[in-house]
Amino acid sequence: MTLPDTLAPALSEALSDKGYSALTDVQSAVLGAEAAGRDLLVSAQTGSGKTVAFGLAMAPELLGEADGLPHAGAPMALVIAPTRELALQVQRELGWLYAQAGGRLASCVGGMDARTERRALQRGAHIVVGTPGRLRDHIERGALDLSELRVAVLDEADEMLDFGFREDLEFILDAAPADRRTLLFSATVSKPIAELAQRYQRDALRLSTLAATGQHADITYLAHTVAGHERENAVINVLRFHDAPRALVFCATREAVNRLAARLHNRGFKAVALSGELTQAERTKALQALRDGRASVCVATDVAARGIDLPGLDLVVHAEPPTNAESLLHRSGRTGRAGAKGVSVLITAPSRKGRVISLLRSAKIDADWIDAPGADAVRDKDRERLADHPALSVEPDPDQLAEARALLERFGPERLAAAFLAELQHRLPAPEELSPTPKDRPGDKRAKTERAPRRDRSDFDDGGWFEVNLGRKQRAEPRWLVPMLCRIGQVTGGDIGAIRIEDTRTRFQIASDKRDAFVTALKAPRGERDANVQVVEAGQPFSGAQDTPSRPPRKKPGAKPPAKSKPAQGGERGSKTRREKSEKGRPDQPRLKRKKRKT
Repeated sequence: MTLPDTLAPALSEALSDKGYSALTDVQSAVLGAEAAGRDLLVSAQTGSGKTVAFGLAMAPELLGEADGLPHAGAPMALVIAPTRELALQVQRELGWLYAQAGGRLASCVGGMDARTERRALQRGAHIVVGTPGRLRDHIERGALDLSELRVAVLDEADEMLDFGFREDLEFILDAAPADRRTLLFSATVSKPIAELAQRYQRDALRLSTLAATGQHADITYLAHTVAGHERENAVINVLRFHDAPRALVFCATREAVNRLAARLHNRGFKAVALSGELTQAERTKALQALRDGRASVCVATDVAARGIDLPGLDLVVHAEPPTNAESLLHRSGRTGRAGAKGVSVLITAPSRKGRVISLLRSAKIDADWIDAPGADAVRDKDRERLADHPALSVEPDPDQLAEARALLERFGPERLAAAFLAELQHRLPAPEELSPTPKDRPGDKRAKTERAPRRDRSDFDDGGWFEVNLGRKQRAEPRWLVPMLCRIGQVTGGDIGAIRIEDTRTRFQIASDKRDAFVTALKAPRGERDANVQVVEAGQPFSGAQDTPSRPPRKKPGAKPPAKSKPAQGGERGSKTRREKSEKGRPDQPRLKRKKRKT
């Protein structure tokens, strides 16, 4: 297959230089005869080449019959994206596409220096790419002139509406010329999207490449059921088993992202975190580390990873399953892009397996439910990959061969091979031992975990006591204390022995064989803001018992108040009155007369 002859020579040459031999479905659809010059409402899968698609679709308005673009002045095209990362990614894609045509691009995104952006707009740009809030700000300040605009593109329009940018979008489109061409790209066409298209598009052509493709053929979906406290261990084994050059791990919260990224880093992974609390410079640095190979794993939230494109991303891991089918498709769509193969792995607790099955059914995805890779499976996979190790595929030079022969004579082949394997294993993060995968019982709707055998009291004799700064005043109860401590210390409920709850402190025992691991886990960063767990030294008094007096007993509902004390015989009260107490020690102070209230 070859590129269409109708493409402008400058764009055709740019595509060829990038390795394009044919266009994707969505790219061919926007160049069809029926789409020429019309407003378009396009739905396509993530990773199907949408950016290049609208870059090609706007070419007739920008180039016309000319081979290059005219002198840059007020922008001729405007692309609006929901996030900073996606906007900058679109700028890069359109940059190489229009480079040979003399294209000049400018970006306007939040988190960047607005003065630098205004200077770039003053110098002139053919195409402006930005986020809704920053674009509106430049328009209101008079820095962005839309009077010469010929085409406007809304990329990921459904996400922009979900993020609350509807008012900004309407402001921008109202400020643009009415005779412009409007291209609207959205993964789904919901009612708000349809209303937006009806208001700002004229006789729009509906294009969709979703129905014909169904489940993304280039993505393999796997699902693992693991115990809740072993979720992070399962993530470690999945990353080691697949050994992807670049992997993206999704978590639900910023705290979970920071905790998992810190643990992966401590285990030897080249991991970076990507969450909304980072500055634009920090997020750009993290993404650049992934692109140039200094990092291999990115742990991110849904919002932070929205729209990012990482070349060569082979693996997506859902450490926490998404809440809806659209998020699942969008997360997984970060891999398997532009014809490349990818793997999407979901990790879930047994109690949430039914919910994940419903999620996959809603997304029309068939996933293989298999056991999570254990430590033995990871080691077996390492042996399979050993034959493809670069050190064994490169022809050694004569000097290295001479050293190798000397080592063989000195140590022998078996010992030398064992040393080589030990060196390789030392450089790789050690896999984790996982509990057996819980099996579904007949007739049960959900998989249930088998309870671990009850520990004997002797298991805690040589263990340790620990103290957490939560007590009765914080309404501490074992039912939520135990799961929190398991999460912090990477232990199970059976590893926790006696629990003593006082007013502001709680002491608890950890089994002897888990004490060292618990202490090590305490040193890792975690998201528990108010939980401060410390080791209790031998003989240390229980500080919680001395903080405040014990809580008085609760009154039963309907109980009568205590009877008032009666006056003593002789007319004197059994205790001093409040006024007598207040006047004690002040005998010379005259008593003030009360003023009579006016009626």
